[in-house]
Amino acid sequence: MDKKTVKKPLRRKPITTSPRPRTLPPLPLKSEALFVGIDLGTCRASIAASNGVREVVPTYVGYPKDNISEELFGAEPLFGELALKHRLSVELIRPLAHGVIQGDGASGNNKNLVAAQQLVRHLLQRARPKSNGPIYGVIGTPARASIASKRILIDAARGILDAVMIVSEPFAVAYGLDILDRALVVDIGAGTVDLCRLHGTLPEEQDQITLDEAGDFVDKKLSNLIRKKYPRAQFNVNMVRTLKEQHGFVSDNADRVTAHFPVEGRPKDFDVTGELQTACRSIVPGIVNSIARLIATYDPEFQEAIRSNVILAGGGSQMIGLATLIDQGMEELGGGRVTRVEEPVFAGANGALKMAQRMPGHFWQILA
Repeated sequence: MDKKTVKKPLRRKPITTSPRPRTLPPLPLKSEALFVGIDLGTCRASIAASNGVREVVPTYVGYPKDNISEELFGAEPLFGELALKHRLSVELIRPLAHGVIQGDGASGNNKNLVAAQQLVRHLLQRARPKSNGPIYGVIGTPARASIASKRILIDAARGILDAVMIVSEPFAVAYGLDILDRALVVDIGAGTVDLCRLHGTLPEEQDQITLDEAGDFVDKKLSNLIRKKYPRAQFNVNMVRTLKEQHGFVSDNADRVTAHFPVEGRPKDFDVTGELQTACRSIVPGIVNSIARLIATYDPEFQEAIRSNVILAGGGSQMIGLATLIDQGMEELGGGRVTRVEEPVFAGANGALKMAQRMPGHFWQILA
């Protein structure tokens, strides 16, 4: 790919319905624009900007329910931790509940689309862009997001970004690591697990697999296991998710894990070690089977190379012992090597930012 900035203006069909072609603006000089990489995850959204700012925000948007909550918080929506903190007082929306924005992107009444637009705007505000300066952003999506889903993401960026590129999240991770050949990235998020094999070109549909059994699946399974063992314990999914994020593990030699839940209003300790391990391990078979599929359908001459370079990313990759367990699961495939990225939360955003800074003008979708 040409890393040089395109200086000549390009001509392309307009985004509008007008049949008359127009001249698109050239990609601005790096000194004039803010470049951002955005990973719109199901549970967390992260942004990395060319001015050095890096932020992560839970992907929740809260709207006041009534006059009282509006008096308390104002008419503007709440975002991230603040929305979660006051979730009993607001209408809480998780716009990417299944990895992509739900609903019809053309509808002005689509709450998920509106919430996603406001969330992207909030992320960019935290990136501290220059006043009136152009903003070019690369947004990561699940590996096999449909064309319609990508269009909805583009609509979410319209009016906020001056130009946008939509890429798969695992490819963004690989790009950030400068590993674009003979590797397989497994991005473990809350809504989906996305797998993508790399062979020196942009990945095609057959190079990618998306699984629905991801972090949310673990949370639900863990809730059911705890409720079955301790029916009197009082807890919600947010408490369970926090427990998993702090202590999640799949190995056999982890410390005991104790949860603090109330019973009829009185706090009590519960040993949830076995339940947590079982829930966290529940996503491993699907990941190993998907790795096997991507290896089996690869050129046989290079299967050993890709098997030896499996990379875990995403928040779910932080579970203790996960890389080792997947490595053990690959023994029946002939063995392999599984590693984890150093910054699981920002790996996608870092790669998207690097891509934004390098891509020539004809790769961009100019937003009217």
